[in-house]
Amino acid sequence: MAKAEIESGYTGTAKALHWLIVALLIAQFIVAWTMPHIGRNTKPDTVINLHLSIGVVIIFFAVIRLSWRAIRGEPAPAAGLLPWEQRFSHVVHWLLYLLLFVVPVLGWINASWRGFPIVMFGLEFPKLIATRAPAWGWTGDVHSLLAEYGMLTLVGLHVAAGLHHYFIRRDRVLQRMLPGV
Repeated sequence: MAKAEIESGYTGTAKALHWLIVALLIAQFIVAWTMPHIGRNTKPDTVINLHLSIGVVIIFFAVIRLSWRAIRGEPAPAAGLLPWEQRFSHVVHWLLYLLLFVVPVLGWINASWRGFPIVMFGLEFPKLIATRAPAWGWTGDVHSLLAEYGMLTLVGLHVAAGLHHYFIRRDRVLQRMLPGV
């Protein structure tokens, strides 16, 4: 990556992956909030299957995003950021990356525990645990808690920080990730 590109912002690929994951998360939460309650005798329907499929797609693109970041690096912190702001930004980013894996994997484990197949493009993914395996019933509750309270809180902080930089600080932090900038 050229020095000017590093200083000016993220690569077009990094931006595209970022906004693709944003779109997938928006779709995922809309689908999740419209799903029926999943109880002991619930059978997976179209909405539940869509939720499971989007989760697999999120894992796929999160792997690509982190691989791209590992290979290409990331831009230097924006000029004028205080050390605590840089640390806070890094913590929020890495917690978001962590949850991009943990939340879908817990959902996949819970689907396996419930005996729900995960099928995409006619391909059935393997179960991660046996149906009703002892001691794994908690995964659905933790999946929901981490998604609704962890992920949404971190996304809210991330968006609020971007808007703060754009409207209050009037620096170029937000523009570094905007498409076409």
